Amino acid sequence: MSRKIDAIDRQLLAILQDNAEVPLAELAARVHLSATPCWRRVQRLEEEGFITRRVALLDPAMLNVAVTVFVSIKTSRHSQGWFEQFSATVAAIPEVVEFYRMSGDIDYLLRVVVPDIAAYDRVYKKLIAEADLSDISSSFAMELIKCTTALPLDYV
Repeated sequence: MSRKIDAIDRQLLAILQDNAEVPLAELAARVHLSATPCWRRVQRLEEEGFITRRVALLDPAMLNVAVTVFVSIKTSRHSQGWFEQFSATVAAIPEVVEFYRMSGDIDYLLRVVVPDIAAYDRVYKKLIAEADLSDISSSFAMELIKCTTALPLDYV
C-alpha cells in the first residue's frame, strides 16, 4: 500500500530520478519552494522509503561488461532450504545484477552482465555446480532498445 504524495513530491522524485546530484537550491527553485521546505520534503521521502538510496550509474561498455544475458531457470526443488542455498549462490556471483522469482513456465530469471561468452560460461558453471536445477536457458541480448532506472510516478 502506497502512502500519499502530492504534485511537488512527484516533481522532486522525477528530478531526483533523473539526477540525484541536483543541488538543493536548484531543486527547490525547480519545484517553487525555498530550500528548507524542499530539503524537509526530500528527507521525508527518504524516511518513508520512497527514495531507497542514491547511486552512480556506470557505463557497462567502459567496464567491459556490455554483454547482457537473460538466464531462465527451472527447478523441481521448491523447499525453503533449497531456495536459501540458491539465493546465496546467486548473491555470490557479481555478474548477476538482477534476480527474480517468476510465475509461469520458469521459476527464476537472472540478468547477467559479462564481457563475452567465455565469461558467461564461467557464471553458468558456477550456477550448475552449486544448485540443483532442472533446466537453465540463456538468451543473449542483441541490442539495448530502452534502459531506464526511472519509475513511473502516476500510480501513487
